[in-house]
Amino acid sequence: MNREENCGGGWPEKVRENDLLDYWKTRWKCAFYCGTVFAAFHFYFVFLMPEGRVEYLYYLDFLLLVLSGGMAAADFLLFVRRQREKERLLGRQELVCRVFSGFENWELAEHDVGILERQLKERFQENRDLQDYVAGWCHELKLPLAAGMLLQGRIGDVKLRNTMREQLERMNQQISSMLLGCRLQGELFDLQVRQVRLRECVKTSIHNNQFFLIQKRFVIKDEVGEETVYTDPAWLVYVLDQLISNAVKYCREKEERLCLWTEQEAGLVKLFVEDHGVGIRDCDLPRIFEKGFTGQNTHNGKYKSTGMGLYLAAKIVSRMGHELRAESEYGSYTRFCIAFRGNDYFRGQWS
Repeated sequence: MNREENCGGGWPEKVRENDLLDYWKTRWKCAFYCGTVFAAFHFYFVFLMPEGRVEYLYYLDFLLLVLSGGMAAADFLLFVRRQREKERLLGRQELVCRVFSGFENWELAEHDVGILERQLKERFQENRDLQDYVAGWCHELKLPLAAGMLLQGRIGDVKLRNTMREQLERMNQQISSMLLGCRLQGELFDLQVRQVRLRECVKTSIHNNQFFLIQKRFVIKDEVGEETVYTDPAWLVYVLDQLISNAVKYCREKEERLCLWTEQEAGLVKLFVEDHGVGIRDCDLPRIFEKGFTGQNTHNGKYKSTGMGLYLAAKIVSRMGHELRAESEYGSYTRFCIAFRGNDYFRGQWS
């Protein structure tokens, strides 16, 4: 039962248990005081006024019972109305104390909300400062990294040169990932959606990962057609980098294959990225897009996973209005699919 249904009649069980209990506690106190006065009056009438007529007492009792019963019924109906109003206000996506100031101690609630808002702004500014610092640090680190790339080319020992190149390339990937992660978590997610050819984005991503693809001797089967979609090419390339990087990370020694192709159906353009590596276990597959989830694939400890790559990829794809899906058979293959909405939708939104 949803909240809108509860507003129509009755309350949720928690409200019924807690609020009704508090209601009856306060009303029983009032009933106890009234009963005490009622009993004292009868004691006075019976023992201190022996000449009084009992019919008058019965008549007065009847009037008091009718009056108290009517007041109790009206009070209970008012309580019911307040509970329904409370449920309606709790379903709104805004501060209740700002739109409903008729409750008790409203000034205290407004005071606390003001303090919490100020604290939240301070934490938000601290977070922005930290993101700016990390982004600046990434940019500063790019310069010595580029110098290291040039210096490693002068090393005469081929094996040593390739080993150093591999580590520098990994550093470059991690720095780029951190920089884009800061942009993703920033106050404004800078999207520049336009009509792009998927083939160009795929080629760019393959070029970004060419060192590791060549090192692992991948056979690439690129069957991406001439489809065009509305997306942000820079962010899409980042997502493809994550998928290809995972293919390299979890490849098998004799099955280094990477397949990319596109399909169209029901107004959707689908881009598939498939590798024939170790695959994903069935128990891990539903959670691979969760933040920090690493699963059981450690690849003999050679690669240390952070569980952030697919999480950020799914988050970026979602913000761009696309959908990222995954299917896998453990020990056989892993296939990712990016589904792009029909171009008519984005043409109206971004053109």
